[in-house]
Amino acid sequence: MNEWERLQQAALTGRASRREFLRGAAALGITTALSSGIMVKAGWAAEPKKGGTLRMGMEGGSPSDSLDPRTYADSVMIAASLAVMNCLIEFDTAGNPTGELFESWDVKPGAAEWVFNVRQGIKFSNGKTLDAEDCIYSIQIHRGETKSPAKGILEQIKEIKALSPTQVGITLSSGNADFPVILGDYHLVVVPKDFTDWQKPIGTGAYTLESFEPGVRLVFKNRGDYWKPGRGNFDTVELRNIQDVAARTAALQSGEVDAVNRLDARTVKLLMQDPNLNVVRTKGTGNRFCFVTRVTDKPFDNKDLRTALKWGIDREKIIESVYNGYAVPGNDHNLDALNPFYNTEMPQRKYDPEKAAFFFKKAGLPANTAIELQTSEGAWGSAVDCASLYQQALKKAGINLDVKKVSADGYWDNVWLKVPFCAVYWGRRMSADQAFTQVFGEASDWNDTNWKVPEFQKLIKDARIETDQAKRKEMYWKAQEMIADDDGFICFAITDYLDGYSKKVMGNEPHARYDLNDNRIAEKGWFA
Repeated sequence: MNEWERLQQAALTGRASRREFLRGAAALGITTALSSGIMVKAGWAAEPKKGGTLRMGMEGGSPSDSLDPRTYADSVMIAASLAVMNCLIEFDTAGNPTGELFESWDVKPGAAEWVFNVRQGIKFSNGKTLDAEDCIYSIQIHRGETKSPAKGILEQIKEIKALSPTQVGITLSSGNADFPVILGDYHLVVVPKDFTDWQKPIGTGAYTLESFEPGVRLVFKNRGDYWKPGRGNFDTVELRNIQDVAARTAALQSGEVDAVNRLDARTVKLLMQDPNLNVVRTKGTGNRFCFVTRVTDKPFDNKDLRTALKWGIDREKIIESVYNGYAVPGNDHNLDALNPFYNTEMPQRKYDPEKAAFFFKKAGLPANTAIELQTSEGAWGSAVDCASLYQQALKKAGINLDVKKVSADGYWDNVWLKVPFCAVYWGRRMSADQAFTQVFGEASDWNDTNWKVPEFQKLIKDARIETDQAKRKEMYWKAQEMIADDDGFICFAITDYLDGYSKKVMGNEPHARYDLNDNRIAEKGWFA
């Protein structure tokens, strides 16, 4: 295989982005006409076309789903919300914050005082024109007396006010150079001031909600004249919740749906050979798959037990058996190697049943103690398989893991954040500050291990305002070491995102944050 053939294959399998493909083709002296044909096949056609019905099959929904952004916990509702509403900040394919309804911003030295410029001339689906008060209201519903997952990351706001109908001023309790990244959190979608009827959402997005059966399907109709050029191209979007990966894959292969998320890594190579399909792979930035213990619940308040459980998981076997190599080992914190503050000198924890046995004995628990782990396909499709392999690995260390499979329905409401030991996955956060504040922050309602160490909380607050990048790096490196050493966060794999598309679906570039082009394929895509 020559270099041009390798580059084509990388484009068609999602291993090269559009930019990388164009750069590589230019370096090889490939003509525009020849490279354009490959770009079309890879879903990078230059001119979006209008029309058609996009049918999406997705894992990540539940009968308890709601369009209230204070409740979003998984991909179906994120994708649904982004069809109807826009965020304050968007991320480009490389993961950089760019303007959405906040068109641009300015910051004073010290990064504590910010001015955000509201995009002008944007209308909600009810005809109201977007203004500063709408943006402020959409932030404020996640502050104060609320269970919103965004509450913790917004605690840093000291004051927020409208400077004019087109400007919002935000003062932080202390500086944060990454604050626009915080405002890109997917919970922060924008609705009109005082809006409360989440069964009939009003937004500035490309579509309006036609029907909603929680845990089953959502249907959206195009509003027409979407404000983003080249986007909002489908007449109709149908989003189906298909939790089972085999059923989801079969629906794609049969043409019942046009796009799916979270393909099974064990069968994806066969799908890559299907001439009617495109598989888009986003390497090394996917979900962080974890088993988490609440450190305030017995027996997991025992650090030696937590340490035993970390040494007792065979990460490599799970990656090989369940993910077919489409993942990298997690190191018991939530940053990945693409984050600029990833600790490259921190030793990768490997499976060591002898160390697991040593720390379990040191924990002082009776030898026949059964540790209960609750898991479900509702956590993610292969969670039960991962738990079974974990059970086998711990058995070699003399540790009895009782894997309790629970209902997929309502998993995120009834199990996560409530039981002492369970399966959970985390999506990528676009800055170290957001990753640590939302997952481990003392004010976060999503701190699922309930690990609230004052030294760590001070460390991430100090790092947030540190302008010397070398010092900031030292702080974040130490933060990762503290999490891995003491927390109940057992992150064993960071997967690749594997999306499947019909060949006719264009606009399906890999994205640095989430799958399905940052859960915006309904907005960004079109049919060839």
